Parts: sequence; C-alpha cells; structure tokens
Amino acid sequence: MLRKKTDHMQYLDGMEVIESNLMEKVLAAVKEYDYDRFSSRDVEKALSKELLSIEDYAAMLSPAAMPYLEDMARKAMKETRKHFGNSISLFTPLYIANYCENECVYCGFKATNKIHRATLSFHEAENELKAIASTGLKEILLLTGESRYKSDLVYIGETIKLATKYFSTIGIEIYPLNTEEYTFLHHCGADFVSVYQETYNTDTYEKVHLWGSKRVFPYRFHAQERALLGGMRGVSFGALLGLDDFRKDAFAAGLHAQLIQQKYPHAEISFSTPRLRPYKNNAENGPKDVHEKQLLQVMLAYRLLMPYAGITISTRERPGFRDHVIGMAATKMSAGVSVGVGGHSEEQKGDEQFEISDERSVSEVHQMILSKGLQPVYTDYIRV
Repeated sequence: MLRKKTDHMQYLDGMEVIESNLMEKVLAAVKEYDYDRFSSRDVEKALSKELLSIEDYAAMLSPAAMPYLEDMARKAMKETRKHFGNSISLFTPLYIANYCENECVYCGFKATNKIHRATLSFHEAENELKAIASTGLKEILLLTGESRYKSDLVYIGETIKLATKYFSTIGIEIYPLNTEEYTFLHHCGADFVSVYQETYNTDTYEKVHLWGSKRVFPYRFHAQERALLGGMRGVSFGALLGLDDFRKDAFAAGLHAQLIQQKYPHAEISFSTPRLRPYKNNAENGPKDVHEKQLLQVMLAYRLLMPYAGITISTRERPGFRDHVIGMAATKMSAGVSVGVGGHSEEQKGDEQFEISDERSVSEVHQMILSKGLQPVYTDYIRV
C-alpha cells in the first residue's frame, strides 16, 4: 500500500503516459473561468442559440443563470426528447469488492476507514448477477474499491465474463487502467468505463487524496482517453459536486467531455452528477453549497452543451428530485440499488461506500417512469 505523499502531478512506475494535451487545455480554461463576470444578457444570448459554445456553457453555469432555470429546463427537455425520445434507460450497480488502497478524505471506502471489507467469490457474484437479471434489467455496472491487490485485473475480467451470461450491456467503475488493460477487459465483455475526476482543482485534489495511486491527478484525468484507445464503446465523466467549487468543476467536466467527443467522434459520452453524501463513520459529509437547484442547473447545462450525451441521476438523490429530472435532462437512472458488496441475492457481504436516498425497487421505478408518460428501457444494445 503506497502511503508516501508523492507528487500528485507525477506519474508512478507502471502508469502509462499517452500523447494528449487535453489536460492542459482543460486546466488552462478552468483557471480563466470567472463565472461572476456573466450577466443576464449573456444567459439570454446563450439560450437563443441552437448549439452552445464553451463561452455560452460557462454562462449557463454562472449565478446569473439561476433565474433562468425554467427557460433552461424547457430548452433542455426539447433537446432530450429530440435525441432520446421518451426513453429512460435503467440499470443497477453491483459492488463486487470494497477494498481500497487510497486515502481519500471524502469516501467511505478509504483505506483507514474501519468498515467491513469483502470481495465476492465467483459463485457469489453469479448469484448476485442472476438475482439482478431476474428483475428484467439488461445493463449492469460493476464496481470495486481501488485495490489492484484485492481486486486484480483477472478477477474483474472473469466477473465481467460471468456478467455477459445475463446482461447485454456491462459498464465498469474501477481503478484507472493502462490502455492494454482496458483492451483486456473489453475483450472480456465490458462496454463502458466510468471514471470521475472528483475535482479538477489540482490543489484541492492534492489535499483530499492523501496517498495511494489515486493521488496522481494526470493519470486519472486521461483514463477515459485510454479506455477509448483500448476499444471501449463509451466513457462517462463527472465531478463529485461539493468537493470544491461546483461551478468550476462542472465547467471542467463538460469541457473535458466535449474535447474527448471531438477527438473520438465515435465514442458514446455520458455524464454523472454525484454530490457528496455521508458515509459510514462520517455522518457529517455533505455537499458544499450544492443544493438541488444548483444540481439541476449543472444537469441542464450539460444537456445544452452536449444534447446527445447520456446523463445519469443516481440514488444519492431523493426520489422526488430524480423523478423530476428524468426526461428533462437525465436519460438514465439506477434502480434496486445496493451500495454495499453484494446485497441483491442475500445479505450484503461488505459495508457501503455512501448513503443512498432512493431505495425503490426496479418495479417501483418502472411504474414511476410509466406514470410520467415515459418509457423504461432495459437495453439499447444487442451483444453479437
């Protein structure tokens, strides 16, 4: 376990360095981003456009845009319906391990937090997969803590192969990998990779990632690009809103995603919008100045910047808010969620990463979607 405080901007041995200038572009733009300079006129001008420039996007994230949320929502809903119809994709996460070698001050999985750690055996993982598949879901997101020792690449790959027996779409949310490692997991059956930068403020990033491989900012930043180079179909972006200045972090995440889309036009791009949540042994953890209106603003801005990108709303948020944003900005939601290790076929084996707010089952979420005149979709992809 790497406990030495290394330089957070320097790669460690074994970390692949790719030729890319996207990090420098994003960090330079964020440094110049002053959201207080925007006026209502800037917001109105952005709303009048069919496609947003980065300058327009910056205005949409500014405090000046807050009085225009209803206008943004109407425009966002129009774009969502244009590109996604009335469909809402459903999936559930499956935590297969919660061991972690990083010390991240905001996370329940951090190495020093005294929680019950566990890894699912292949037999247990298959039982979980069967139980989830029995609900009708066809998309799964496999998650681990960030421990190469306790959740090595072979273990993750074999679990992905098990998942292909029951699911047509498989995403992974694990520690960042090198390109050839992403290629290996893609050949095992993984389609999508979710990696969240947490915060794009490099100073804050250093302060909240005390030790472990996650401390290396540039290696994490370039993970989505390595995943696409490794053959993955799609990648997801996002910041942990409330960890730093949420407007700057959302601006950075949007720009990062757009630059990746421009460089890899074939890639399926999506956003997630997690806010800080309390976790076991820390009930005080909460979002910093990111309330539901601010979260809605971020989601609407993402939609208006990238009308064709998927947006996921997680069970971190209360049911009423989740119900409100689907069809308007969000196009995907989780259901029947357990954020501990296992917990679908029998009692969970390991403790949770954070507290959830929406505990509804797949059938309950399905009925809610129908009640809003929308269509629950269990898969949009047939594996060949």
